[in-house]
Amino acid sequence: MTRILIVDDHAVVRQGLVELLGGVEDLDVVGAVAGGEEAIEAARTLRPDVVLMDLEMDGTDGVQATQRIKDVDPHPQVVVLTSFSDQSRILAALDAGARGYLLKDATPDELVEGIQSAAKGDAPLAQPAINAIVAARAGEGGLPELSERERDVLALLADGQSNKAIARRLDIAEKTVKAHLTSAFRRIGATNRVEAALWAKQHRLT
Repeated sequence: MTRILIVDDHAVVRQGLVELLGGVEDLDVVGAVAGGEEAIEAARTLRPDVVLMDLEMDGTDGVQATQRIKDVDPHPQVVVLTSFSDQSRILAALDAGARGYLLKDATPDELVEGIQSAAKGDAPLAQPAINAIVAARAGEGGLPELSERERDVLALLADGQSNKAIARRLDIAEKTVKAHLTSAFRRIGATNRVEAALWAKQHRLT
């Protein structure tokens, strides 16, 4: 059962999400709050698997709340759900630790699929989010020089494999996978797994 915390300052939207997600098998809405500070406290006490996070809120906004939630506990996967699709907001949310970025015009099925995907460790991204990441990395020079093992690890990362699965696939230690990823991230200019996976797909490493 995937535990969900909903964060949105609009009561109608919040209640609608509670009703929608509460009726989905294998999803359990454990809380619904209206602001960033409440979200931080609720994430600490309720231990959700996925936090569905609005961005534009009075006081502590969604980016700040995401950062503080992830600083305290890396377990909750934050999926932004917002009407904003500008590049600066998208990159700020992802840099703060958000796992996914969905827009409020998503269909109910797309929203449920995104939450389930994030719970499994994948990165649900609306097309504007993908475009923003690719655009941010465009024009940064030619293809960096990667070792063969770094390329292998990035390719498997882009296929959605966890560090443990990559280690089994390549018959190496999980700490070695982490070392290769750290090195590869530095070479390609990625700050998180989402950016690295998109970079690998863009450069046809899969």
